[in-house]
Amino acid sequence: MKFSQILLYPLSMIYGFLMSVRNFMYRFGIIRSCKPELPVICVGNLSYGGTGKTPHVEYLVRLLKEIYRISTLSRGYGRKTSGYLLADENSTAEEIGDEPKQYRQKFWDILVAVDEKRCEGIRKLKQKNPELQVVLLDDAFQHRAVKAGLYILLTDYHKMYTHDFVLPSGTLRERRAGAKRADIIVVTKTPKVFSPLIRKELIGEINPLPNQLVCFSYIRYGQLKKMKGIEFTEDVKKTYAILMFAGIANTYPLEEHLKRMCDELEVITFADHHQYTEKDLIEIRETFNNLYSRNKIIVTTEKDAMRIDKPELLEVIKNLPVFYAPIEVGFHKEDEELFNKKILDYVGKNKAND
Repeated sequence: MKFSQILLYPLSMIYGFLMSVRNFMYRFGIIRSCKPELPVICVGNLSYGGTGKTPHVEYLVRLLKEIYRISTLSRGYGRKTSGYLLADENSTAEEIGDEPKQYRQKFWDILVAVDEKRCEGIRKLKQKNPELQVVLLDDAFQHRAVKAGLYILLTDYHKMYTHDFVLPSGTLRERRAGAKRADIIVVTKTPKVFSPLIRKELIGEINPLPNQLVCFSYIRYGQLKKMKGIEFTEDVKKTYAILMFAGIANTYPLEEHLKRMCDELEVITFADHHQYTEKDLIEIRETFNNLYSRNKIIVTTEKDAMRIDKPELLEVIKNLPVFYAPIEVGFHKEDEELFNKKILDYVGKNKAND
């Protein structure tokens, strides 16, 4: 424990206690939760950001959308609107948030909604879309106002909740005991080559309850894609230098991926969910122009691509080779089969009882 964490620990004790009282009140019905009549799957974490919720929600979308009529529901972090909104092809990140915009652009055949009041959001979704069968709650593990039917807790392999502390001395939103609410615990961002000994050690560290399934996932990067609105057409055959910029909680997986693609990697980081300005894009353009390498490109994340998808911002970089790195998640060995079965069994059983 660092000295700064020790100084903040008393505040963490107070915050953790207050969160425990809140959880106690929900658990015993002192504060009531709504329980929707359709299957609701909650994806979230104990820590503040950076565990890979978005690609795991997308994994669930791909698993379920060919069988059921589904919707994602988020609060729409960072949006400048409030209340219930159903996304369409013209929705911007400022209106619905970067993650919902990403879902809408990638999965045009599902419903994507935002509402900070999740109970109200589910009610309106079902009321306006009677055919709706499954709701995926994005980043709602601490949103106890909704009683989901299945809880998926994500934890970063490089910073597991078992080693973390409650805010402000750490990054946990509540005490580690909150993990007991999870039906599935997924250790994310593990190496592709994953030792069975480390797997066994981590399961022992998590010490799951008998009813909890522990799975291990890793990141799969797709081919770089040119950003929408970019007019650069020259073919970059061999990349010697990459300028990466990102406003996400953890940039290290993308950095490690890009290092394998070039000789020189320059990185500009912004705060998580950063709302880009023309000044930011000018800084990115000037930094890129100052790179001495001949064959060079700019790379960002899918989420950041959603936030700079504005005419005034794209105008600044439209003649530059700007790409984003699409990602998906994969599961190790038998984990994929066990994970899929748990999800499909839950939805199938609850759908049958509607």
